[in-house]
Amino acid sequence: MLYPIQNRARSIVSLDGLWDFRFADEDQWQSVYVPASFNNQFAEAKARKYSGFVEYRKQFILPDTLEDSRRVLRFGAVTHNAKVFIDGSLIMEHRGGFLPFECDVTANVCCGVEHTLSVMVDNRIDNHTFPVGNESGTYFFGSDNPGIPSVEHGKLKLSGTNLPNFDFFNYAGITRSVIIYSTPLEFISDITIVTDIVGSDGYVRYKVETSDGSDNISFDVLDRDGVAVSSAKGCSGNIVIENAQLWNPWPQDSYLYRARVAFRNDSYELPFGIRTVSVEGNRFLVNGKPFYFKGPGKHEDSFIRGRGVDVCLEMKDINLFHWLNANSFRTSHYPYDESMYQLCDREGILIVDELPAVGLNFGGNKNPYSLVTSNYHGSLLRDMIERDKNHPCVVMWSLGNEPDTEHFPEDAFDYWHSLYLIAHENDPQSRPVTVVCCQNDYTKDITAKSMDVVCLNRYYGWYNLCGELEIAGEALEEELKFWEKIGKPLILSEYGADAIPGMHSTVPEMFSEEFQVEYLKTMNGILDKFDFIIGEQPWNFADFDTQQGPMRAGGNHKGLFSRDRTPKMAAYYVKSRWSNNLDYV
Repeated sequence: MLYPIQNRARSIVSLDGLWDFRFADEDQWQSVYVPASFNNQFAEAKARKYSGFVEYRKQFILPDTLEDSRRVLRFGAVTHNAKVFIDGSLIMEHRGGFLPFECDVTANVCCGVEHTLSVMVDNRIDNHTFPVGNESGTYFFGSDNPGIPSVEHGKLKLSGTNLPNFDFFNYAGITRSVIIYSTPLEFISDITIVTDIVGSDGYVRYKVETSDGSDNISFDVLDRDGVAVSSAKGCSGNIVIENAQLWNPWPQDSYLYRARVAFRNDSYELPFGIRTVSVEGNRFLVNGKPFYFKGPGKHEDSFIRGRGVDVCLEMKDINLFHWLNANSFRTSHYPYDESMYQLCDREGILIVDELPAVGLNFGGNKNPYSLVTSNYHGSLLRDMIERDKNHPCVVMWSLGNEPDTEHFPEDAFDYWHSLYLIAHENDPQSRPVTVVCCQNDYTKDITAKSMDVVCLNRYYGWYNLCGELEIAGEALEEELKFWEKIGKPLILSEYGADAIPGMHSTVPEMFSEEFQVEYLKTMNGILDKFDFIIGEQPWNFADFDTQQGPMRAGGNHKGLFSRDRTPKMAAYYVKSRWSNNLDYV
């Protein structure tokens, strides 16, 4: 799926802005802004906790100049499921809240005529969705008190309500941009680029797909100044760029070339970088050089927009990554808006691209793999790869976050290994693949060790061994000795401690900024003892919103920054540590 662009052959009409909105159980319409989650845009509690269908509506008119063009309606994302209508007629449905979907509406939308676009959005989550909802009637961070009748009676009343089995708020709505873009009637439908490096030269293998399968294609590569450095004809081929400029991670130059593709009256320009990624032994290589991942995990999260896309905030965040001397992050726990990937392409920040398969963990009470299907999971994986395959910043695929791989080890392996194969089969670059594993009995886990890179989330000293940093460090070291024998590279993909902004203590204790710093120092000191560790990704970049619960005072406070991006003490510690060139050599 090509990202919409505007040029001499293509145009974009934005439908972002104010829309009409109502809850399915109400008749009254009110105004809402798109793109944004609807949950925080109203003063009433209902929007915050609402579970079910909501309806969006907008009137629009396309200019007469698009009459002879193909017209496509595109949603960046609707969380979680959507039915789309034009003038009352259903034109498409989509399942999943974090990837784009589109429909050719040339026959549905006449230029110069007012049309009504309406969207039914279902934000419900359950044991069959990604992310997973908890149908047991308990919050992810709730408390269980078996044997107390009043508590059990209350839980029965909660049964079936919309409760997350994950630790971030279930923001919903039309969260990314809505556009109608145009192309010529005969058009370029897809472009795939794979690069390699031989000596000082860059090799570019390309494939172009068109609406009628024609090979009447011209393919030119332009340098940063717009000068053509190589050309080819046909729908596929190989190009050599002598003395190529490489796309390197920040702070080196993340050089981008542009592929200019022409087909009849259509044209498209696609930025790309010449770079390679691979795993050799216990090393992760970028352009043949060992790379060390350093950068906190993060969320799409802000005060008013919720999970709504905010490019200005994305730019601020990446500038703060530069300030931290960070070079990477994981899209925890879902694919982000494409604008972030485009920004990271420009800025040299590496991305571990993750699916929204979070919450497949019920503490051993039931087998999660009997509830969900790898077919839906696999379709999401294919769609994510198709969307993000050409981004040089994307260097690894993450199939999901913190599944149960302990209580049903064989089932878990079969499930995740099938997805591992799908990732390698569908990615033209065959990037490394991982699944991020939760705190478990790692001796029973046969899934993590089968991945190209082992990614572990570990909270010794916080959720277990609470506050006992010396013992927590010993526990982490003991586990890492186990993984060292596996012979795979390992990223500590989450570790951290909550710190309430401005809370201080003379003796570092939990929830103080001082404890957060001491926690990170302790865990990093253990990581430094092992040479198979290829990355540290503290949880989290900035404080973020969660479902209310007894362990969440106004959200998750493990951020190096507060939610409004004010640095905590830990940010200055991490900035200093990451200035010491742990990475790329």
